[in-house]
Amino acid sequence: MTALALSGLDLLATAVVLVDRGLAVRYVNPAAENLFEISSKNVTGQALDKLFFESAVLTAAIGYARANNCSYTEHDLELGINGRPRLHLSCTVTPVELEHRGAQADALLLEFRLIEQQLRIAREQRMLEESRANRELIRNLAHEIKNPLGGIRGAAQLLDRELERPALHEYTQVIINEADRLQSLMDRLLTPHRMPQPARLSVHEVLERVRSLIAAEYPEGVVIHRDYDVSLPPVKGDKEQLIQAMLNVVRNAAQAVTGGAVPAPGKGEITLRTRVVRQVTLARRRHRHAIAVDVTDNGPGVPGELRERIFHPLVSGREGGSGLGLTLAQNFVNQHHGVISFESVPGDTTFTILLPADGDGNGK
Repeated sequence: MTALALSGLDLLATAVVLVDRGLAVRYVNPAAENLFEISSKNVTGQALDKLFFESAVLTAAIGYARANNCSYTEHDLELGINGRPRLHLSCTVTPVELEHRGAQADALLLEFRLIEQQLRIAREQRMLEESRANRELIRNLAHEIKNPLGGIRGAAQLLDRELERPALHEYTQVIINEADRLQSLMDRLLTPHRMPQPARLSVHEVLERVRSLIAAEYPEGVVIHRDYDVSLPPVKGDKEQLIQAMLNVVRNAAQAVTGGAVPAPGKGEITLRTRVVRQVTLARRRHRHAIAVDVTDNGPGVPGELRERIFHPLVSGREGGSGLGLTLAQNFVNQHHGVISFESVPGDTTFTILLPADGDGNGK
């Protein structure tokens, strides 16, 4: 049986409820207060079956863990509380010895996780691993292409000087121009591998720069709304990389609402929203505070066939698109120990970028 001190439970990401031998609630951590919308002060001393109604599955899990003196996880549990909608959870029941006033007493630790939260964490980890693999693939591919590309351009320049018929220069210029375009593409593919140059900065400085760039690029086609939380703490990051990441996401939204063209004024709308989020896991590290940047547009939404591949390189839902904007954004965000995700339905697409707040790297 594990000895436990309550002081170590407050910072846990998962919801924890501690009950005594008689199944009366003795402790609820902040994550459990948020999950179940309860107050530790109000439920301490309350019987567990009074707190969670219709909890036969939970009771069975507790019985098994207690009878075998071992941890037991119930992976498919539905709990209702105080008349609110039922929650779909997993629950690990662990017998522990609770240290209290110099003595130890038998207790049970109930650790709850939202099934949706587990799926989100697994999806973020999979995306992080895919991003790393994509970066290495892109880097190798770019290096392989750059060398022969330089030779092609050089040969075209030499040929251009030898041509006597002026009309033929058009063809060599096509080769040179296309070689330059591909060279620029290769440079963009290699750019994310520059390590960030971190400095303390406000995410609103980054967003205002991006807003001005998009406003200049789409002077009549896009209306940009701002919903900023002015109390945001700073972040620590590479300003240019964060500008490029945010710019790629916002430009992607502008292209979505305009179809790549510039429509009548007010047709496309984008909202830039910032908020503080608390007790969040980013790249498998727990943080007390993080900065959430939402980029919401009223475009047609992400096509279903692209949803699982939207951050993959060279994948684009727009004709003529390079498919690099969101890939580069994800790479830059990952280098800042953040994550990027999206939710999309026709008329309402939101890309969310989460970045650790400055000075909050380990959540302690």
